[in-house]
Amino acid sequence: MRYLDVGGARMSVIGLGTWQFGTPDWGYGTEYATRVAPAIVRRALELGVTLIDTAEVYGDGASERIVGAALRDAPRDAFVATKLNPILPIPPLVVRAARRSRDRLQVAQIDLYQVHWPNPFVPVAVQARGLRRVLDLGIARHVGVSNHSLGRWQAMERALGSPVLSNQVELSLARPRALQDLVPYAVANDRLVIAYSPLGQGRLIGPGNPRPNFARRFGRVFGAASTGDLGPLRQIIGEVAAAHEATLAQVSLAWLLANPNVVAIPGAHSVAQLESNVVAADLELTPEERNRLSDAAFDLAARRGR
Repeated sequence: MRYLDVGGARMSVIGLGTWQFGTPDWGYGTEYATRVAPAIVRRALELGVTLIDTAEVYGDGASERIVGAALRDAPRDAFVATKLNPILPIPPLVVRAARRSRDRLQVAQIDLYQVHWPNPFVPVAVQARGLRRVLDLGIARHVGVSNHSLGRWQAMERALGSPVLSNQVELSLARPRALQDLVPYAVANDRLVIAYSPLGQGRLIGPGNPRPNFARRFGRVFGAASTGDLGPLRQIIGEVAAAHEATLAQVSLAWLLANPNVVAIPGAHSVAQLESNVVAADLELTPEERNRLSDAAFDLAARRGR
């Protein structure tokens, strides 16, 4: 496992996303939540994965509770990140939500507390005051944002008066736009970009999970317009994978992790999938392979107008 030191924080370059824990959105059911998900967290830590990302909105707190329970008697310390549901992100409610997340996670401090989505109706300065109180009260060590543009990320930093460590955004070969603005900003300022859906929620690497569920039925990544033009990109991923005797997922993740100040948080439906994903941290692509993949990714983005 490789680790990244940025802004006073240290974490594994491959993390674990836990949207699927405790929520019906992915259709995994009760057995997954009670048996498989905790086993995935424990195995992740055994393999050196320290970044565990969740959110209060995932299963209405259920994901945080599953993560917190799994972290008891964990084989190593985790870097625990969670996210505020910013329906009304005014300081008292931000502090209350952070405390509740900390309690569900059963940690002394949240390592990274993130604003899940921009709220255009509450001034950035007001949101920043809530984050400042979370920091000053010691509820969290670092704060971040998610799904924010570069301008809104910078505005939050100016209002906070100190670093906003990270921006968690959708970033993959299928959606590489963050490499054009967010990643250069992170590199220049000792910040972090956390890539969610780093495998295009599975569509980069195959037909995906046929199980009917809310996330796949309504997620924008899964519409025909979003997946029907992935063939040429998938072909290149496959050719690079064959050269390394690797999987398509491992190559897709390795391409992401070749970028500085970027970590990825793929989900996992099983311990075996987690173990396969972790291999990507040590898969080194050649410069020619990375350039070929990048060219194909940005060609796709240009055709989509994104």
